[in-house]
Parts: sequence; structure tokens; C-alpha cells
Amino acid sequence: MESVFYLLDAAPYGSEKAFGALNAAAVSLDRMDVTLGLYGDGVYLVAAGQDSTKLGLPNLSDILYSYGELKVLVHEPSLVERGLFEETLIETIELADEEDFLEAMENSDCVILF
Repeated sequence: MESVFYLLDAAPYGSEKAFGALNAAAVSLDRMDVTLGLYGDGVYLVAAGQDSTKLGLPNLSDILYSYGELKVLVHEPSLVERGLFEETLIETIELADEEDFLEAMENSDCVILF
């Protein structure tokens, strides 16, 4: 397997899905081409200025910065649906429309859902 697409469609806090997806992507980076695809509520992960200290959890958007080589593909229609398109987003992302997002998934050797 040469490439993997981790698909996250859950909000970054309230479950372990986002944290698990980030960790899985991180350990795969040295072995293959890795893309973290954010869809649905998963797009909240790229909102800049998150403060998770009151939750007692690590700031997951900050973790994305520490993995600069990780390709983060964000489903643009999901951003629009949630009113985040005009918000400040972290810098290390790539926006994709429906067609490009699906194409990236189809071109990966493996898709893993979170």
C-alpha cells in the first residue's frame, strides 16, 4: 500500500475520533503518502484559535501544525454549511470541492473512516 486517506467526519472534541485520526495519520507518515480528509463536522478541526484548556484536552488544531508534512484536505461545502468558510482557518490545509474531495479518496489505495 502506497497511500492512505483518513476520513474524519466527527467534531474534534466530544469523542476520540479526531485524536485517533491524527495519531493514525502521524504514525503512517514515514511509510506512505497520507491524507487527512475532513468532512462534515470534522472541518471544525481547522478553525484557528481553538481553546480546549477548559475541556482538559490538547488543542488538536495545534497538533496539525506539528505534522507539517501531513496533507490536510478540507471539504469546502462542509465549511460553507457550518458557516466556517469566512472564519480564520489554520494555514496548513487545502480546500477541495465535492469532486476533488471524492477524487482524492478514490485515488488512495486505502480509505479509513473515523
